[in-house]
Amino acid sequence: MVNFIWLFFIVAGFLAAAFQGKIEVVTEALFEGAKNGVTVCFGLISIMVFWLGIMRIAEEAGMLKKMAALLRPLVRFLFPSVPKDHPAIGYIMSNMSANILGLGNAATPMGIKAMQELQQLNPDKDRASPAMCTLLALNTASITLIPTTLIAIRMSFNSANPAEIVGTTLIATFISTFAAILVDKWYRKRNA
Repeated sequence: MVNFIWLFFIVAGFLAAAFQGKIEVVTEALFEGAKNGVTVCFGLISIMVFWLGIMRIAEEAGMLKKMAALLRPLVRFLFPSVPKDHPAIGYIMSNMSANILGLGNAATPMGIKAMQELQQLNPDKDRASPAMCTLLALNTASITLIPTTLIAIRMSFNSANPAEIVGTTLIATFISTFAAILVDKWYRKRNA
C-alpha cells in the first residue's frame, strides 16, 4: 500500500511539473535528492562502522557479557514464560544491549532471531505470544543511551552540536520504555 502512495506522489509531481512547464525543477530535485541520499548514507556508514567496532571491542573485553548479566533479572521479569536457558533469552539480551547503545541496525538481526526462537515456544502459531508482544514493544520503545543514527544524520547535515540530543533522547526513550512495560503488563493481567 505504501508503495502505491509513493508512486502516486511521484507521478503526480511529474505531471504537475509537466503541466506547468517546469520539468527541469523535477530533474534538479531528483539529482539533489540523490546527492543528499549518498551524503547521508556515507555519514551513517562511518558512524555505524565506528560503533560496530566499539561493540566488537566491548564484546572482546567481556563488557557485553557484563551488560547481559545486568539485564538478566530484567529480562526474567519481562519474559516470565521463556525458559531460563532458552536461546531466545540470549537473543533478547543482545537485542536490548544493541538498542541501549543506539545500534538499531545491529539490534534488528538479534530481534528477528529472538522472534524466531519465541515462535518455537508459541503454542498458537497464528497469533503472537505475550513474550513476542513484549519484545516488539521493548524493541520499538527501547531506552537509548547514545542515539548513533541521529547523531550521524545531524553530523552529515553539519549540525553545530550533533550530540546535543543525547539528554533529551535518553529522557524520551526512558519514558517510552517505561510506558511500554506498563501497558504490556496491564494487557497481560487483563488477558490472563
